[in-house]
Amino acid sequence: MSQLQVALSNESPDEALKTVVRLLRESSECYDWVGIYLVKEQSLVLASYAGEAETEHVTIPIGQGICGLAAEQERTIIVPDVNKDPSYLMCFPSTRSEIVVPIKGASRVLGEIDIDSNRLSAFTLRDREMLEETASMLATYIQNQGSTPQSQESR
Repeated sequence: MSQLQVALSNESPDEALKTVVRLLRESSECYDWVGIYLVKEQSLVLASYAGEAETEHVTIPIGQGICGLAAEQERTIIVPDVNKDPSYLMCFPSTRSEIVVPIKGASRVLGEIDIDSNRLSAFTLRDREMLEETASMLATYIQNQGSTPQSQESR
């Protein structure tokens, strides 16, 4: 977490998000794609990602798909097998499981961390706790910025 704290204190907003997704992806061999979406009006907009390719889902309506549901319900959602969840919006054919963690501000969801894995049941309680802590740090960072970062990709 110390590298994350340094990034959030020393880098520009766009660079900070790029660093966060890169650090998260590097933290586990199960994390094949990591994205941060930010809320803009009634949608989630991809702000930064680390992975082989950009998803076609760069904008997701609140309430649609796993990402949209996590934002709408303001809760972490873990999907052990995306092929068994009718809410899943396919980003990559290789994805087998997903975790989505909302970034909660004082009065609303500001965004979320979305991680795809090519392994079934890839996400543990430890992953959830670490990602929720990261989301909390991001919420503080975003609120302190006064506006949301604008970047759309990181590789």
